[in-house]
Amino acid sequence: MQIFTEKEIRQYVDIDLETMNVVEEAFASLRTKKVEMPPIMRIDVKEHNGELDVKSAYIPGLKYFAVKLSSGFFNNDELGLPSGNGLMLLLSSETGFPRAILLDNGYLTHVRTAAAGAVSAKLLAKENITTAGVIGTGAQARYQMIALQQVRPFKQLRVCGRNYRKVEQFKQDMEALLKVEVVPTTSIEEVVKKSEVVVTTTPSETPLIKGDWLHPGIHITAMGSDAEHKQELYPDVFLQADRIVCDVKSQCKRLGELHHAYDDGTISNQTSITELGEILTNEKSGRLSNQEITVCDLTGTGVQDTAIAIVAYEKLRKLAGITVGN
Repeated sequence: MQIFTEKEIRQYVDIDLETMNVVEEAFASLRTKKVEMPPIMRIDVKEHNGELDVKSAYIPGLKYFAVKLSSGFFNNDELGLPSGNGLMLLLSSETGFPRAILLDNGYLTHVRTAAAGAVSAKLLAKENITTAGVIGTGAQARYQMIALQQVRPFKQLRVCGRNYRKVEQFKQDMEALLKVEVVPTTSIEEVVKKSEVVVTTTPSETPLIKGDWLHPGIHITAMGSDAEHKQELYPDVFLQADRIVCDVKSQCKRLGELHHAYDDGTISNQTSITELGEILTNEKSGRLSNQEITVCDLTGTGVQDTAIAIVAYEKLRKLAGITVGN
């Protein structure tokens, strides 16, 4: 069994079109293959404002599958530490033997989550946009914008965050990296009303975006709500949407944004909701006009983790000259 560090993984795995294609294929496999993907297991560590998620999936035909441990401890900033961490264990699909431990400290999760956001925008955002918006200034906010720029290039980025210092640092970093104008604001409403694509990236437990802020042509990707108690969108957002999309409906009914809308009766089992995999396999359509309002609820899936772990392992193994059996 091989052990690879975050430094090694970062050298060979990045947010690019290759990883986006891998994530697309993973979503499509949920429609085309009999994927084994158990419900997410989560451990809450309320004493320290933390949580641990365990995700996994076996995709028939692949030589390996991953089991991922992903933690979020949201007081870590006070300790000078990132809030997200984790690792992935890759096992043989034939024998069950562990083949690699990917000590990525959450990096691969950031990559596959950002790739999913880009897939969402590619399928649902207007083809040509000028202004993007992001709620949050952490690592995932940055990764999401890096990924979005590759599928829907934008010239201006509006950002809203709780900490002025972090917003200013985000502005400096992203202007240098993406070569776009970054406009800080203290108003989430302003970000939504003046952006054509908005990505929410927070662990908020109270909703942030209201339905009457939405405007024709906007696309929203909400990816922060990956637990029952988290919520970034008011349920009335879904009443304004012409097209509601998610990663996995059964999962989003249990956690994510959609479950809040189900719980309060805003939407029902009769509401039309599309999975990304249905669009990717041409079972359903994505955006049909520049006037449509589209919303995508992303909760993170085990197929994404298996897909990105295999990509990382194959690249690292090849470059290290490692030959193994099953």
